Amino acid sequence: MAHNMAQSTIRLATVADVPLILKFIQGLAEYEKLAHEVVATEQKLTETLFSAQPAAEVVIAEYQGQPAGFALFFHNYSTFLAKPGLYLEDLFVLPEYRGKGLGKLLLTYLAKLAVDRGCGRFEWSVLDWNQPAIDFYQAQGAVLMHDWRINRVTGDKLTALASQYQPV
Repeated sequence: MAHNMAQSTIRLATVADVPLILKFIQGLAEYEKLAHEVVATEQKLTETLFSAQPAAEVVIAEYQGQPAGFALFFHNYSTFLAKPGLYLEDLFVLPEYRGKGLGKLLLTYLAKLAVDRGCGRFEWSVLDWNQPAIDFYQAQGAVLMHDWRINRVTGDKLTALASQYQPV
């Protein structure tokens, strides 16, 4: 399922794209000043994205045949709507390809995919300091959810929380 816009293409990633996906993840992490948090490896990405039950999906944006950006997404669920949703985990365009409409192409591709898959909503998070991204998303019709805060438990704290489970 490819979508063309002048010299741009969106395509589903394959296992052969794993080194490229890792490169995009590292580029995004550097942009977000979080490079020190990336522990993803090609092996881990292969296992989690291209196994029998993939945890997420990836699309690659190409400009003039060159890989220029990516989006990684997965389904979540809205109990209020009783419908699946599409959650955009990461969207990244390499600096040299910005301003060519690739971010919008990726976002609109995923919005269409969400509609085609019967999703009730399409959502993502954005860092509060990333004003260019916030402005871009709001220009596309996104609403910033000011009343909501993300909660996260990882590593030792996740293990500790899980160890507290006591079956009745």
